[in-house]
Amino acid sequence: MRISFIIPSRNNLKYLKWSYAAIRANQGEHIAEICIADDNSNDGTWEWCQQVLNDGDTHFKCIRNDGPNRLGHTILYDRLINEVASYDKCIIFHADMYLCPGALDEIEKYIGPKKIVSLTRIEPPLHPDGPEKFLADWGVEPEEFNESAFLQWFVSPEANGYKPKYDTTTDGIFAPWAFMKADFQEIGGHDPLYAPQSKEDSDIFNRFQLNGVEFIQTWKGCVYHMTCRGSRFNPTLTTPGKNSTEWEEQNKRSTRNFIRKWGHFVSHTDLLKPIIPPKYNIGFKINNCSINLLHALEPWCTVVYVGDNKLIEHYIADEQKNTKMDLKKRVHSLDYSNPLDYHDVVVEIDGYRFSKIDFENIQYLSQILQANKPEQGSFELNNLKITVLQLEEYQNQLIKL
Repeated sequence: MRISFIIPSRNNLKYLKWSYAAIRANQGEHIAEICIADDNSNDGTWEWCQQVLNDGDTHFKCIRNDGPNRLGHTILYDRLINEVASYDKCIIFHADMYLCPGALDEIEKYIGPKKIVSLTRIEPPLHPDGPEKFLADWGVEPEEFNESAFLQWFVSPEANGYKPKYDTTTDGIFAPWAFMKADFQEIGGHDPLYAPQSKEDSDIFNRFQLNGVEFIQTWKGCVYHMTCRGSRFNPTLTTPGKNSTEWEEQNKRSTRNFIRKWGHFVSHTDLLKPIIPPKYNIGFKINNCSINLLHALEPWCTVVYVGDNKLIEHYIADEQKNTKMDLKKRVHSLDYSNPLDYHDVVVEIDGYRFSKIDFENIQYLSQILQANKPEQGSFELNNLKITVLQLEEYQNQLIKL
C-alpha cells in the first residue's frame, strides 16, 4: 500500500522527530510518504525538514508557512492533501503519535472508497478513559518513552500487555484517520470557518457521514499518543495537562461557529460516531433583549431579530472578528421583516422572562422538534412561543463546501 501521512507541526520538533522515526521503523512493506507542514515554527523544524531531505528520504515532503500569522492545521491539512500528497490514500496524523507495528496492515485491510479507518489510541491518563481508547502510561515526553519495553508490551500475549477492548472493529472516527483522497475532496475538505483549529474535525466527520462514508475503528492497529502537543498542551504555550490560553480562546470561537453552522453541540456515540440532529431554518424574535442575551442566543438560530439597532451595531462590532459568517445577515431589527416569511420555525422570546430552562430548550430545540414533529401552528414551551410552518431539514446542504 502507498499512503501519505499528513502532519502539520508548530514548535513541537522533538515530537515530530519521534513520530517520524516510528513511522519509518514500523511502516513494514508499505510505502509511507511523510508530508510535513511547518506552521511558522521557530524551534528548528524547517531546518530539520531540510536535513531529512538532504539525507535522502525520497518519500518525505515539506512545506512552510513563513508567517507572520499561524495558519493552523485546519488550513494546512488541506494544503498537504491537495497540493503535496502523492497517493490516493492519506492519513491525518499528529506529531505526538507513535505508529505501532502492523498499523498500516490494518488500514490496508479496511480502507477503500467511502471507508475511513481510525487507529486505536493508546494514551497516558491525561484525559478520562473512554470506550474508544486504551489507557496505558508510557510517558508524556519522547525522552520518557522506552521504545523497546513498549514494543514488548504491545506485541506480548502475556498478562499486562495491550488487550483490545473489542474483538471486532467498531464505528468511531478520530485521529489518526485514514481515508481516500477522493472522498475528502468530494466534500471540499475542512471548513476554514474553524481556522486555525478546534471543531474542524467534528464538522468534517458530520459531513463525511452525511455523504455516506463508513467509519471503521480497528483495535489491532494502534498509535501511542502523547496527546495535544500541537496546541492544547503544546509545551511552548503551557504545561502538560493544562490547556493553553490560546487553545481555550479558539475553542470557544470554534464551538460558537459549529453551533451557528449545525444548530447543535458536537454530538456522538460513546465510540465517537457522529450523531447529527436535523438542521432547521429557525428565526428568533427577542423583545427586551440585552447584549448578554443576544450573545448567548445568536449562534442557535438562522437569524435573530431584536428591537434595539444600537445593540445590534454593538454586538456585530464586538463579535464579527470571531467568525467568518456575515453577522449583518444573521442579526436584524424587529422591523426588518416578518420572520414568518423567511423561516420555517419562529421562536418568540421575552428577555425579561427568559430562564435557564428556556435556554436549555433552545440548545436542544432541533432534537425536541425532531422527536415531537409538531403540526403547523403555534405552541408554548415554558416561556417560549414557537410557531411551526414546516419542518424541512437542511443538514444535507452542509455536506459540501
